[in-house]
Amino acid sequence: MKALVYEGPGRKTWTEVPDPVITDPQDVIIQVDTVTICGTDLHILGGDVPEVKPGRILGHEAVGTVTETGGAVTELAVGDRVLASCISACGRCPYCRRGRYGQCLRGGGWILGHLVNGVQAQYARLPFADLSAHRLPQEIGDEAAVMLADILPTSYEVGVLAGQVKPGDTVVIVGAGPIGLAAVLTARLYSPAHVVVIDPARARLRAAEQFGADVTLTPDEDPLAKVRSLTGGLGADVVIEAVGLPETFELCTTLVRPCGHVANVGVHGRPATLHLEELWIRDVTVTTGLVDTFSTPDLLAMLGRGQLDVAPMVTHRFALDDIEHAYEVFADPAHSGALKVVLSRT
Repeated sequence: MKALVYEGPGRKTWTEVPDPVITDPQDVIIQVDTVTICGTDLHILGGDVPEVKPGRILGHEAVGTVTETGGAVTELAVGDRVLASCISACGRCPYCRRGRYGQCLRGGGWILGHLVNGVQAQYARLPFADLSAHRLPQEIGDEAAVMLADILPTSYEVGVLAGQVKPGDTVVIVGAGPIGLAAVLTARLYSPAHVVVIDPARARLRAAEQFGADVTLTPDEDPLAKVRSLTGGLGADVVIEAVGLPETFELCTTLVRPCGHVANVGVHGRPATLHLEELWIRDVTVTTGLVDTFSTPDLLAMLGRGQLDVAPMVTHRFALDDIEHAYEVFADPAHSGALKVVLSRT
């Protein structure tokens, strides 16, 4: 088969590799029908995730059709259309038993495209398939479903839920890429008073408005003054960091009110300063996290009922064989206007 192989920082190739095979009775093999590219893939290519070694097939977001099952798989069958979760879960370790699948101790967690071969390929092996792949109903299309492989549960769990968004809150989201836009969409489920989005790209701010942000700003438009004007001088109840840069994280800590929450979602490749000398006395809670995907079944149900509209996320479509060009488009959103790119089997 062909797959996108990481060859070291800044290098990748769509090339022939051996077909995946069942290596554990809990595995399934899928034909990859639809796949997308994540900002984390760009971090890998930038050298920010040193655990990813040359030779690894990239990708952790896909919809596919089961072509083979291991002997211990009971919930899936050949021919099933499934969503491959970005997180794999053994279901038995202490963390999995508490729903913290991202911290799985028995070979799960974020492994696809990271510690084992991923899904940016014509076929892929999914470990722990009964818990880590979701059978899809007919009414949910591939493009919509693949948005729930990573960005929707990540923004919802690590941003909205960890930030404890409540009705009437002022929520500030720094970064209007796919993760930030998914945070806008899922924060709106809790009826906040304001959703403020900060991003330097006007096109992405317009997208944020489409997803439900009522205030959009560039970093040059004095976000602190604007947020304080909306909140009687207090600051935001919840600030969600959706970029992964030191300066964006530090901006978040200036925008939050006393007793507020800063929820860091972005993947950081460089250290950021935590100004505890200013934050400690303000009772500010700062959270970080890797998604657990415990919310995926609920999000799929909401998607199926029409409560979530993820269609505007997809701005570009490619054939799977054109994945190297798709990476170029996705990595240059300032010129391409890309939010999420979707690649499909032709």
